[in-house]
Amino acid sequence: MLPMTQESGELDSLVRKRIRALRVAQGWSLEELAARARVSQSTLSRIENGRRRLALDQLVTLARALDTSLDQLVETATDDVISHPMVDATHGLMRWPIKAEPGMTVVRQRMTDPPPDNPSRMRAHPGREWLVVLSGTATLLLGNRRFRVETNQAAEFPTMLPHAIGADGGPCEILGIFDRDARRGHHRGEDAGKTSRPPQ
Repeated sequence: MLPMTQESGELDSLVRKRIRALRVAQGWSLEELAARARVSQSTLSRIENGRRRLALDQLVTLARALDTSLDQLVETATDDVISHPMVDATHGLMRWPIKAEPGMTVVRQRMTDPPPDNPSRMRAHPGREWLVVLSGTATLLLGNRRFRVETNQAAEFPTMLPHAIGADGGPCEILGIFDRDARRGHHRGEDAGKTSRPPQ
């Protein structure tokens, strides 16, 4: 079982949120994930709601059922979420350093709504995302934290953290950059939302 220091208590809460967010992203009910993980529905419900201790063997089984790894399921939050551009005054350029890799997808989006208030609508999936705010201010919800990302600021985060992005105080335009796993996770979430009944 996971030792319960303050730091591990925060991780414990984060892991439970990830399990639920990954289940919701797949469009699965408690019953469906419980069947895939070969645990009872009541056990899974107590795990998600914090009423049952997290056991390592159950985390391994749940990670496999959720199509991820134990390492990703228990990954801790990074402190370096928000970054500022590097300004090249000589050439009149701004650059946002990111650890890009082959297979990246770039999407430009205009947002007018704030991120959802309901934590159950936050999404989690394997991969990493980057975003650059082109205009306005965005709000990034990441696990238990809330960040204001202003014009010309960038953010980078692992998408195994439950997350949501929206506008802050008015429309904003962002450039979203996704690695292969993150893009696949978004497509899967969109497809599940169209075809699946709402999860419990």
